[in-house]
Amino acid sequence: MSLAVRSFAEIESEFNAYVGAIVYATMVTIDSRNRPRTRVLIPIWENAGGRPRGWLATYKTPVKAAHLAGNPNTSFSYWRPGNNSVAIEAVASWVEDLEVKRRVWDLYRAGSPRGAGYDLGGFWRSPADPKLHVLRLEPWRVQVIRGMDLRSRIWTAPEA
Repeated sequence: MSLAVRSFAEIESEFNAYVGAIVYATMVTIDSRNRPRTRVLIPIWENAGGRPRGWLATYKTPVKAAHLAGNPNTSFSYWRPGNNSVAIEAVASWVEDLEVKRRVWDLYRAGSPRGAGYDLGGFWRSPADPKLHVLRLEPWRVQVIRGMDLRSRIWTAPEA
């Protein structure tokens, strides 16, 4: 059974603990023929004014760019056998601003939430590297599921 919560704060500590422990998320996008495509990535999450916001440092591949241009809705799933899980439904948008890229670079280095993240220097030279692209992830629904008893709590953005 799922329980709706009124604010992200009600599930934020579980969200951070689960994402921090699992780290890798499966990202789903939709192609022009409405078929899903998955890939495994490591987004970074923060609390932005009482709401979750994600950032994804990534390569802007032709497939990913085409999918998001056709449908910016995406889904992220954190799961491991016998573990807690998190499902996130979000709208993704490309961000080209260098100051945002610098901030995201630092968020990855800090590991937000605890345990997630890594040094982006292993993939890109700096935040100004033209091969580094950033996706802003604006969740409209977040579900946390406790593995031991399958207790589910769901936050939904008021406008969703």
